[in-house]
Amino acid sequence: MASDAVAGGKRRGRPPASDSAETRRRILKIARARFASSGYGSSTNRALADEVGITAGALYHYFGSKLDLYVAVNDDVWARIDGRLGEAVEGADGFVGKFEALLDTAHELNEEDPTLAAFVGSIRADMRRHPEIAEALGPEIRRGNNLLVQMVNAGVSSGEIDREHRRFVIEYVLTILVGLTDGVSHDAERHQRTVDSIKMMLHGDLVKIAPVSG
Repeated sequence: MASDAVAGGKRRGRPPASDSAETRRRILKIARARFASSGYGSSTNRALADEVGITAGALYHYFGSKLDLYVAVNDDVWARIDGRLGEAVEGADGFVGKFEALLDTAHELNEEDPTLAAFVGSIRADMRRHPEIAEALGPEIRRGNNLLVQMVNAGVSSGEIDREHRRFVIEYVLTILVGLTDGVSHDAERHQRTVDSIKMMLHGDLVKIAPVSG
């Protein structure tokens, strides 16, 4: 009798590829939520493994270290986000059109899975606290700004943005997006209201400049 045979005709050993892939997806989903809510430092592989329903040793079969898991979660999150945002921005015209398309898609993604934005928001704090994360993710964070630069460049080409204001607009929009992600992603109603207020500001409908007296 073969050494890996067991009662009932089942065989021991590694799980089938389909089971392995499903376990990996489950690990990433649970780790994303845990990192987003507790941060990198407070999340342990043992606790993550317990929540997934596997041993800590089995977790190391999929990811060699907690940092490897964190990087894999980051890659998975941005793979989910980049395609949707890129498609939305590509299909719109001009800076305002592209920015509004990005905002609407960001809200859709947040409604579908709030842990995506929550994890993105947690990355900045984790990078400040853990240099190894900053080192591992630095190039990816810079790459993630490419879409923003593309939007602003479109605004320069369309005449919506003066060329000398390009860097100011990039910083302004980046700050808005950080606030949208970090501050209100946990509340769908408030997230939508914030998106609407940003659009109103873009069109000059939110704040009116008072006439100068005297």
